[in-house]
Amino acid sequence: MDPHLLRTFVTVAGRRSFSDAAIELGYTQSAVSQQIAALEADLGLALLHRRPVAPTRAGERLLEHAGPLLLRHRAARADVLRAAAGPAGLLAVAASPLACAPAIVRSLSPGGLGGVRVELRTVARERVAGEVASGAAGLGLVDGIAAPSDPLRLPDVGPLSGFGVAEEELVVVLPAGHPLSHRRGLDLADLTDALWLRAPVAVPVERLRELAGGGGFRAAFRYDGEDVRTVLNLAAAGHGLVLLPASAAAGAATGVPLNSPRVVHRVEALYAETAGPAAALAAQLRQPPSSTPPGTSASGS
Repeated sequence: MDPHLLRTFVTVAGRRSFSDAAIELGYTQSAVSQQIAALEADLGLALLHRRPVAPTRAGERLLEHAGPLLLRHRAARADVLRAAAGPAGLLAVAASPLACAPAIVRSLSPGGLGGVRVELRTVARERVAGEVASGAAGLGLVDGIAAPSDPLRLPDVGPLSGFGVAEEELVVVLPAGHPLSHRRGLDLADLTDALWLRAPVAVPVERLRELAGGGGFRAAFRYDGEDVRTVLNLAAAGHGLVLLPASAAAGAATGVPLNSPRVVHRVEALYAETAGPAAALAAQLRQPPSSTPPGTSASGS
């Protein structure tokens, strides 16, 4: 399938409009219609209902494949361009918010990179691998929950190299005076009936259910921002429990270590270049994953 036709199909299906898709893509509406017709002719299937515009059953199935296919296409293009490109003056680093622990940020030193400047930007954790694979970033830092020393489960977006940068324990952040606030440790299975805070930087309630092997874990409050201090303030005010790495919860009113299941907060570095600034910075970051003592920052202070 022609990736250009596939991109047009995804845009029309997302916009539910040929005219809106034409504006977004910079084509005429006639050109968009011709591209959709060409894709349908190639597959021998109708992919879109026209009035109203909506994917057919075959179109819905194609949409499931389209995102990964287009990302792999961009990743392949970026890989070829990286191989042919000379030294650049800027290295973009894409990081999920909780991957930016103090010790890791201090390691993002331009020293040894031949004068290349480092630019750090935060993106949602599910986007980090795609940013690196597509060439939008030279190096990625992504965080998640895993068993000790186990790699994170990341999307297959292309040939990326990766390694663990840091691991630390998780704590349950509770409001002061909570009945469980004086515990020395907590089991996740005992917290299924508690109300939880839903936030992009927190462990999702769906992941909590998976870790506990059951249901429960109702979301009491939703916060769509990425400011960790706001998350801590919401938890302290009683808007829901939250599971965070110990360094992120440092200074919280009450953070009780998670005893069971035995999982840790892990940060991994991802890169595609085998040489150049991204590979050099990866070498600076490469070290055995380090554990952070309870209640301390990742810098050990």
